[in-house]
Amino acid sequence: MTAFLALLTRDMRLAVRVGGGALIGALFYLIVVVMMPFAIGPDLNLLGRIGPAILWLGALLASLLALDRLFATDNDDGSLDLLMMSAMPLELAVVAKGIAHWLTTALPLIVITPVLGLMLNVDLPAMGWVALTLLAGTPALTFIGLIGAALSVALRRGGLLLAILVLPLTIPVLIFGVSAANAAIVGPAPFGPPFTILCALSLASLVLGPFAAAAVLRQGQE
Repeated sequence: MTAFLALLTRDMRLAVRVGGGALIGALFYLIVVVMMPFAIGPDLNLLGRIGPAILWLGALLASLLALDRLFATDNDDGSLDLLMMSAMPLELAVVAKGIAHWLTTALPLIVITPVLGLMLNVDLPAMGWVALTLLAGTPALTFIGLIGAALSVALRRGGLLLAILVLPLTIPVLIFGVSAANAAIVGPAPFGPPFTILCALSLASLVLGPFAAAAVLRQGQE
Protein backbone atom coordinates (compact mmCIF):
# COMPACT_ATOMS: atom_id res chain seq x y z
CA MET A 1 0.00 0.00 0.00
CA THR A 2 2.91 2.36 0.67
CA ALA A 3 4.29 1.76 -2.83
CA PHE A 4 0.81 2.23 -4.28
CA LEU A 5 0.35 5.61 -2.58
CA ALA A 6 3.89 6.67 -3.52
CA LEU A 7 3.23 5.90 -7.19
CA LEU A 8 -0.13 7.65 -7.06
CA THR A 9 1.42 10.79 -5.54
CA ARG A 10 4.31 10.72 -8.01
CA ASP A 11 2.05 10.54 -11.05
CA MET A 12 -0.18 13.33 -9.77
CA ARG A 13 2.81 15.58 -9.20
CA LEU A 14 4.23 14.83 -12.64
CA ALA A 15 0.88 15.52 -14.31
CA VAL A 16 0.62 18.92 -12.64
CA ARG A 17 4.26 19.86 -13.31
CA VAL A 18 4.27 18.84 -16.94
CA GLY A 19 0.95 20.54 -17.55
CA GLY A 20 -0.57 17.57 -19.34
CA GLY A 21 -3.23 16.92 -16.73
CA ALA A 22 -5.70 19.33 -15.23
CA LEU A 23 -4.65 22.49 -17.10
CA ILE A 24 -4.52 21.19 -20.67
CA GLY A 25 -7.63 19.03 -20.26
CA ALA A 26 -9.66 21.85 -18.72
CA LEU A 27 -8.56 24.30 -21.43
CA PHE A 28 -9.49 21.83 -24.17
CA TYR A 29 -12.86 21.23 -22.50
CA LEU A 30 -13.43 24.99 -22.32
CA ILE A 31 -12.55 25.46 -26.01
CA VAL A 32 -14.95 22.72 -27.11
CA VAL A 33 -17.84 24.16 -25.09
CA VAL A 34 -17.16 27.76 -26.14
CA MET A 35 -16.96 26.94 -29.86
CA MET A 36 -20.18 24.91 -30.01
CA PRO A 37 -22.57 27.91 -29.74
CA PHE A 38 -20.74 29.56 -32.65
CA ALA A 39 -21.14 26.43 -34.77
CA ILE A 40 -24.77 25.73 -33.87
CA GLY A 41 -26.08 29.28 -33.75
CA PRO A 42 -27.94 31.48 -31.25
CA ASP A 43 -30.87 29.10 -30.70
CA LEU A 44 -30.88 28.90 -26.89
CA ASN A 45 -33.57 26.20 -26.78
CA LEU A 46 -31.51 23.96 -29.08
CA LEU A 47 -28.37 24.57 -27.03
CA GLY A 48 -30.25 23.68 -23.86
CA ARG A 49 -31.45 20.39 -25.36
CA ILE A 50 -28.09 19.23 -26.69
CA GLY A 51 -26.02 20.80 -23.91
CA PRO A 52 -25.53 17.53 -21.96
CA ALA A 53 -24.34 15.76 -25.11
CA ILE A 54 -21.84 18.54 -25.86
CA LEU A 55 -20.51 18.45 -22.30
CA TRP A 56 -20.16 14.67 -22.37
CA LEU A 57 -18.40 14.69 -25.74
CA GLY A 58 -16.02 17.42 -24.59
CA ALA A 59 -15.24 15.55 -21.38
CA LEU A 60 -14.61 12.33 -23.30
CA LEU A 61 -12.11 13.95 -25.67
CA ALA A 62 -10.41 15.93 -22.89
CA SER A 63 -10.00 12.86 -20.68
CA LEU A 64 -8.22 11.03 -23.52
CA LEU A 65 -5.95 13.97 -24.27
CA ALA A 66 -3.03 12.97 -22.04
CA LEU A 67 -3.40 9.20 -22.21
CA ASP A 68 -0.84 8.73 -24.97
CA ARG A 69 1.97 9.73 -22.59
CA LEU A 70 0.67 7.82 -19.57
CA PHE A 71 3.01 4.86 -20.03
CA ALA A 72 5.25 6.26 -22.77
CA THR A 73 7.03 8.62 -20.37
CA ASP A 74 7.77 5.78 -17.96
CA ASN A 75 8.96 3.66 -20.86
CA ASP A 76 11.32 6.39 -22.06
CA ASP A 77 13.01 6.98 -18.70
CA GLY A 78 13.11 3.33 -17.62
CA SER A 79 10.52 3.65 -14.85
CA LEU A 80 8.28 1.11 -16.57
CA ASP A 81 10.95 -1.58 -16.28
CA LEU A 82 11.30 -0.83 -12.57
CA LEU A 83 7.54 -1.10 -12.09
CA MET A 84 7.49 -4.47 -13.83
CA MET A 85 10.32 -5.79 -11.66
CA SER A 86 9.02 -4.38 -8.38
CA ALA A 87 7.28 -6.41 -5.69
CA MET A 88 4.03 -4.57 -6.33
CA PRO A 89 1.90 -6.33 -8.97
CA LEU A 90 1.89 -4.51 -12.30
CA GLU A 91 -1.92 -4.51 -12.29
CA LEU A 92 -1.91 -2.54 -9.03
CA ALA A 93 0.61 -0.09 -10.48
CA VAL A 94 -1.67 0.40 -13.49
CA VAL A 95 -4.59 1.09 -11.13
CA ALA A 96 -2.51 3.75 -9.34
CA LYS A 97 -1.63 5.42 -12.63
CA GLY A 98 -5.27 5.32 -13.73
CA ILE A 99 -6.50 6.90 -10.50
CA ALA A 100 -3.84 9.59 -10.75
CA HIS A 101 -4.90 10.34 -14.31
CA TRP A 102 -8.57 10.53 -13.31
CA LEU A 103 -7.84 12.84 -10.37
CA THR A 104 -5.71 15.24 -12.42
CA THR A 105 -7.69 15.15 -15.68
CA ALA A 106 -11.32 14.05 -15.26
CA LEU A 107 -12.11 15.42 -11.81
CA PRO A 108 -11.28 19.05 -12.75
CA LEU A 109 -13.61 18.70 -15.74
CA ILE A 110 -16.45 17.66 -13.44
CA VAL A 111 -15.76 20.62 -11.14
CA ILE A 112 -15.97 23.21 -13.94
CA THR A 113 -18.92 21.55 -15.71
CA PRO A 114 -21.63 23.63 -13.94
CA VAL A 115 -19.95 26.85 -15.05
CA LEU A 116 -19.53 25.72 -18.65
CA GLY A 117 -23.09 24.43 -18.73
CA LEU A 118 -24.35 27.99 -18.30
CA MET A 119 -22.77 28.85 -21.66
CA LEU A 120 -25.00 26.21 -23.24
CA ASN A 121 -28.19 27.49 -21.59
CA VAL A 122 -28.43 24.45 -19.32
CA ASP A 123 -30.22 25.22 -16.06
CA LEU A 124 -28.04 25.22 -12.97
CA PRO A 125 -30.12 22.54 -11.16
CA ALA A 126 -29.86 20.34 -14.26
CA MET A 127 -26.09 20.75 -14.26
CA GLY A 128 -25.98 18.81 -10.99
CA TRP A 129 -27.39 15.77 -12.80
CA VAL A 130 -24.92 16.18 -15.68
CA ALA A 131 -22.02 16.42 -13.22
CA LEU A 132 -23.30 13.30 -11.43
CA THR A 133 -23.33 11.30 -14.67
CA LEU A 134 -19.81 12.51 -15.46
CA LEU A 135 -18.67 11.51 -11.99
CA ALA A 136 -20.06 8.02 -12.55
CA GLY A 137 -18.91 7.62 -16.16
CA THR A 138 -15.48 9.23 -16.45
CA PRO A 139 -13.73 6.40 -14.53
CA ALA A 140 -14.80 4.10 -17.36
CA LEU A 141 -13.23 6.47 -19.89
CA THR A 142 -9.97 6.50 -17.95
CA PHE A 143 -9.64 2.76 -17.38
CA ILE A 144 -10.69 1.90 -20.93
CA GLY A 145 -8.10 4.42 -22.09
CA LEU A 146 -5.42 2.61 -20.10
CA ILE A 147 -5.65 -0.27 -22.57
CA GLY A 148 -5.07 2.06 -25.51
CA ALA A 149 -2.21 3.78 -23.68
CA ALA A 150 -0.55 0.41 -23.07
CA LEU A 151 -1.01 -0.56 -26.71
CA SER A 152 0.58 2.70 -27.87
CA VAL A 153 3.69 1.78 -25.87
CA ALA A 154 3.74 -1.82 -27.11
CA LEU A 155 3.34 -0.77 -30.74
CA ARG A 156 6.21 1.73 -30.53
CA ARG A 157 5.09 5.15 -31.72
CA GLY A 158 1.51 4.02 -31.75
CA GLY A 159 0.23 7.19 -30.12
CA LEU A 160 -1.68 8.19 -33.25
CA LEU A 161 -3.60 4.93 -33.04
CA LEU A 162 -4.73 5.61 -29.47
CA ALA A 163 -7.89 7.51 -30.42
CA ILE A 164 -8.78 4.95 -33.11
CA LEU A 165 -8.41 2.10 -30.63
CA VAL A 166 -10.09 3.70 -27.63
CA LEU A 167 -12.95 5.84 -28.98
CA PRO A 168 -15.05 2.91 -30.30
CA LEU A 169 -14.83 1.28 -26.85
CA THR A 170 -16.08 4.46 -25.16
CA ILE A 171 -19.25 4.73 -27.28
CA PRO A 172 -21.42 2.77 -24.76
CA VAL A 173 -20.22 5.05 -21.97
CA LEU A 174 -21.13 8.11 -24.04
CA ILE A 175 -24.55 6.72 -24.97
CA PHE A 176 -25.62 5.84 -21.43
CA GLY A 177 -24.04 8.97 -19.95
CA VAL A 178 -25.99 11.27 -22.26
CA SER A 179 -29.15 9.14 -21.86
CA ALA A 180 -28.97 9.39 -18.07
CA ALA A 181 -28.38 13.16 -18.19
CA ASN A 182 -31.26 13.73 -20.61
CA ALA A 183 -33.56 11.46 -18.58
CA ALA A 184 -32.85 13.47 -15.44
CA ILE A 185 -33.36 16.83 -17.16
CA VAL A 186 -36.21 16.39 -19.66
CA GLY A 187 -37.48 12.81 -19.28
CA PRO A 188 -39.76 11.00 -19.97
CA ALA A 189 -37.45 7.98 -19.68
CA PRO A 190 -36.48 7.07 -16.10
CA PHE A 191 -33.06 8.11 -14.82
CA GLY A 192 -32.27 4.90 -12.96
CA PRO A 193 -31.64 2.31 -15.74
CA PRO A 194 -29.11 4.27 -17.85
CA PHE A 195 -27.34 5.57 -14.75
CA THR A 196 -27.09 2.05 -13.31
CA ILE A 197 -25.62 0.75 -16.56
CA LEU A 198 -23.18 3.68 -16.57
CA CYS A 199 -21.99 2.76 -13.07
CA ALA A 200 -21.71 -0.89 -14.13
CA LEU A 201 -19.52 0.10 -17.09
CA SER A 202 -17.20 2.04 -14.77
CA LEU A 203 -16.95 -0.86 -12.32
CA ALA A 204 -16.32 -3.36 -15.13
CA SER A 205 -13.60 -1.18 -16.66
CA LEU A 206 -12.03 -0.71 -13.23
CA VAL A 207 -11.72 -4.49 -12.89
CA LEU A 208 -10.87 -5.50 -16.46
CA GLY A 209 -8.90 -2.47 -17.66
CA PRO A 210 -5.84 -2.83 -15.41
CA PHE A 211 -5.49 -6.56 -16.15
CA ALA A 212 -5.74 -5.98 -19.90
CA ALA A 213 -3.32 -3.03 -19.80
CA ALA A 214 -0.82 -4.96 -17.66
CA ALA A 215 -0.96 -7.93 -20.06
CA VAL A 216 -0.31 -5.64 -23.02
CA LEU A 217 2.63 -3.99 -21.24
CA ARG A 218 4.19 -7.36 -20.43
CA GLN A 219 3.75 -8.50 -24.01
CA GLY A 220 5.28 -5.30 -25.33
CA GLN A 221 8.39 -5.67 -23.18
CA GLU A 222 9.10 -9.21 -24.33
